[in-house]
Amino acid sequence: MPLVIPYPAIDPIALQLGPISVKWYGIAYLAGLVLGWLYIKQLLRTERLWPSGKPALEADDIDDLLLWMTLGVVVGGRLGNVLLYHPGYYLKNPLEIFALWHGGMSFHGGLIGSVLAIWLFARRRKVATLTVGDLCAAAVPIGIFFGRIANFINAEIVGRPSNVPWAMVFPGAGPVPRHPSQLYEAGL
Repeated sequence: MPLVIPYPAIDPIALQLGPISVKWYGIAYLAGLVLGWLYIKQLLRTERLWPSGKPALEADDIDDLLLWMTLGVVVGGRLGNVLLYHPGYYLKNPLEIFALWHGGMSFHGGLIGSVLAIWLFARRRKVATLTVGDLCAAAVPIGIFFGRIANFINAEIVGRPSNVPWAMVFPGAGPVPRHPSQLYEAGL
């Protein structure tokens, strides 16, 4: 058997407060959204980024954008999971669609939900959609970083089989060593 790094079986629950479980995945969403929001606020304060020296949006607008993006990511991510991966299950158990604490989000759905949220926000604020999109695109790597770390903790989205010395045997993915692709993507 090739040399492998043991998978560090991290509990997906970061904190248990009585009946309430705080999961790493939820912390990742929160960290990505809040740090992305703070980064966008910093971009607004950087005058040289704006041709007229004045940004197209005010800091208060970005507070509202955080709400729009949260809804876009969460609603889109959940609907993407429901429609793309488990439609039969949710047709039989429609109330489970709202049980976010059971897990089940889709990157593709979150992306579509975010694009829709950006478009609606820009339209409402009468600002160019691409301006809002550019600001959000600058913050996306922050969210992807935390999301992929959470995927690693949950042993999800495992990589291809590999013989590299840093390959890992992930639980639920068979006895084959695999690339820790979640960490690669977090690092990009």
